[in-house]
Amino acid sequence: MTEKTTQNLDEVTIRFAGDSGDGMQLTGTQFTNTTAILGNDLSTLPDYPAEIRAPQGTLFGVSGFQIHFGSTEIHTPGDQCDVLVAMNAAALKVNVQSLILGGSIIVNTDGFNDKNLKLAGYPENPLKNGSLGKYKLYEVDISKLTALALQDLNISSKFVDRSKNFFALGMMYWMYNRPMDTTVDWLKEKFGNKPDIMEANLRVLKAGWNFAETTEIFNVRYDVAPAKLPPGKYRNITGNQAVAWGFMAAAKKANLDLFLGSYPITPASDILHELSMYKNFGVKTFQAEDEIAGITSAIGASFGGALGITTTSGPGVALKTEAIGLAVMVELPLVICNVQRGGPSTGLPTKTEQADLLQALYGRNGEAPVPIVAAATPADCFDAAFEASRIALKYMIPVFCMTDGYLGNGSEPWLIPDFDSLPDISTKFRIEAEGFFPYLRDETTLARPWAIPGTPGLEHRIGGLEKQNITGNVNYEPLNHELMVKLRIEKLERIANDIPLATVEGKPEGDLLVVGWGGTYGAIKSAVLREQQKGKSVSQLHLRHLNPFPKNLGEILYKFKTILVPELNMGQLIKVLRSKYLVPAVGLNKVQGLPFKSIEIETKIDEILKGKK
Repeated sequence: MTEKTTQNLDEVTIRFAGDSGDGMQLTGTQFTNTTAILGNDLSTLPDYPAEIRAPQGTLFGVSGFQIHFGSTEIHTPGDQCDVLVAMNAAALKVNVQSLILGGSIIVNTDGFNDKNLKLAGYPENPLKNGSLGKYKLYEVDISKLTALALQDLNISSKFVDRSKNFFALGMMYWMYNRPMDTTVDWLKEKFGNKPDIMEANLRVLKAGWNFAETTEIFNVRYDVAPAKLPPGKYRNITGNQAVAWGFMAAAKKANLDLFLGSYPITPASDILHELSMYKNFGVKTFQAEDEIAGITSAIGASFGGALGITTTSGPGVALKTEAIGLAVMVELPLVICNVQRGGPSTGLPTKTEQADLLQALYGRNGEAPVPIVAAATPADCFDAAFEASRIALKYMIPVFCMTDGYLGNGSEPWLIPDFDSLPDISTKFRIEAEGFFPYLRDETTLARPWAIPGTPGLEHRIGGLEKQNITGNVNYEPLNHELMVKLRIEKLERIANDIPLATVEGKPEGDLLVVGWGGTYGAIKSAVLREQQKGKSVSQLHLRHLNPFPKNLGEILYKFKTILVPELNMGQLIKVLRSKYLVPAVGLNKVQGLPFKSIEIETKIDEILKGKK
């Protein structure tokens, strides 16, 4: 047997790819959870096919999961992967271009039969024609080896085939010196009442590890040391989970029940799934019959004294538009969480984009201003959801919380905060009847009182018709309407007094400032750090609050010669910055359903700086 050696690596990127039924998301998730427990920093990119069950072996049915992990700080899921695990020919063809030169390809040779090659569009077998010579190719008949491991169990051939992902997982656990304990415990918990299924998966997992240990084709394994992260208790978390927990924490800190009125939509549905598990923590979830019912039920919950939230994606926001205007008019706290995806219309349901900013800013009839808070990373979704809730409750106003498919489905280690350290956002309901008027405003925030239905003496009108100032009676007078419009705008603008000033990462002035929002943070940070290491005059500013902007934003922008704004859209934030601040901003735009690679931003930075020279 060939002697096995071990190499140390600072970081590595692995991509698992196969048919949508091959369990690549589960495989990647298990590898991620194990890696998180070992203390590595990490970032993931699940890549789902848009078809619910695409024809097996087709290019558009390929499902992928990429994980970038290391002993250093990780900001992105990786520009290119070091290792590609391809379960069939289509998975190889779709993903091979994302592999570095000299990278490793581990293929399931059973997925390269004549039928699969034809479906993938290969005129001849790439495993045999030398076209993969610039990579390290490892050919393993995973399907056959899985069947051998299960040959004495009385299970169906269909289930045997579905188990092969655990063989691949076992091999990767061996190659990167990961223990199997986390996955073993997960299998025992999930299939404890189905011993045959549990036994089959455990066997295949261990068979994959043992094969890698004993075969002569693998003679190197790799160690990736734990990252030096700030001390504390961590857990691996997806953006959608973090949003759900952020809302729960906000409701607890406000001493309110939490109500989610939602209609399932990719990629936001997991927030509904997550919150539905916490009914014992004052959480009520309502899966409505449509998007309109989802948001109006949440408005009703807010009217009744709960923290009302609704979750959706861009097409759902389009349907909720009139109800968002209703929430603006009645001035009740509401959070609309938009997990953005590619559009227009149904668009790219499983792919990421951040093209709904202008929709959130302006996509309503009449003058209906709404604050906007955006998350920057999967873990940061917790803070964004909490902050959106804080603003909604304090200012009695609907608020957008913007994430996207990359953030919602992606994951990273999250330092679990001390609950006591979270700010107190407790609210007070109006209970005194004397001197009550429904639109009598707080002098600082301009928020109207929150009067719960059934409170004696606090009966008042609610609805979409224009309200008379202070009394809340229906009123059509021109001057009153103009006054109310201006009051609602002024209320939003006063939020700028209650949010942190913008901060620059890097020098506070110079040649170039890279301004971003949302899920572009990691790619921008990686690119800017590399440019700073080259001695370039480049800094970064990432915006959490997009309406209103931080009060010092203009002051910061004017200290740089050029502004670069990378966005996963055709240029939406840049339009607002140019309009409001008249700055010489340059856009970098990508609408491919994929997040930025840091090299794409780095290349644009170099192009701009060379032009200036």
